[in-house]
Amino acid sequence: MQITPRIHAINIPFTVPTPSGTINRSVNVFLYCGAKITLIDSGVAGSEQHISQYLEQRGLQLQQIEHLILTHSHPDHIGAAMEIQRATGCRVSAHTAERSWIEDINLQEKERPVPGFQTLVGGSVSVDNLLYDGETILIDQGISLKVIHTPGHSAGSISLWCPSEKVLFTGDAVLVPGDMPIFDNYQLAVDSLVKLEAIELEWLLSAWDEPKQATEAKILFRESIDWLKKINAAVHNAASILGTENHMEICRNVVAELGLPQFAVNPLVSRSLMSCLAIHTNNKGRGITPRPGAV
Repeated sequence: MQITPRIHAINIPFTVPTPSGTINRSVNVFLYCGAKITLIDSGVAGSEQHISQYLEQRGLQLQQIEHLILTHSHPDHIGAAMEIQRATGCRVSAHTAERSWIEDINLQEKERPVPGFQTLVGGSVSVDNLLYDGETILIDQGISLKVIHTPGHSAGSISLWCPSEKVLFTGDAVLVPGDMPIFDNYQLAVDSLVKLEAIELEWLLSAWDEPKQATEAKILFRESIDWLKKINAAVHNAASILGTENHMEICRNVVAELGLPQFAVNPLVSRSLMSCLAIHTNNKGRGITPRPGAV
């Protein structure tokens, strides 16, 4: 899908195998096609085929990608990074707090196991450029992206603001109301949304939702914040009845109260919900045990 003359969105479907059955999902990756091609996120393993086909339909080649920017380190964003880097020789950029999980997928799987991890991630890839909040990335002549650190979904999640196009790329910072809640820190997730909501954009491009223009984007930001607050209230309600130690039982209650599918009762969602109880608020890493360099 072409968003602006130079910016394109590709929706890539994939499946997640779980003990209770297969979950159908999809993720968006984005291309800036100018004199140089920049790819934002890589999708899951095998996504390079979708990206290559999209480019070829427009008279371009995968090998023309010069820069891959990863909004964070989760499988559906880095899964094809190794193959794309191998095929193109492109440089890879990510926030410093995401580096260890991108360069060592075995470490990521150990610290944040998700169903089907090995089928979703093709391999580790080296990060050439470490990104920091407020940094500007030149992606074409006169075209730049501003890095906005938007933690909450993960410690080093970033959004990217293209002022010349008035396009905001948000990775997974914007939750889809009614979808599974996946985040590491409830309060930081809310704070990041408030920060992004203030940007005067023309297009909002997130990983999980259809591209949104300004009016729809404003609504989505507010709905996403409200969804987080609803999740938080449900967690505190369940914890007041069950206590704070019975994590999976709290998760089960919250999933039922929010009307989420039964497969949402899982350790990954439970971990997200526990952050609402401030269990991890002093932990700036991605899991229970902080790692050096995490912010």
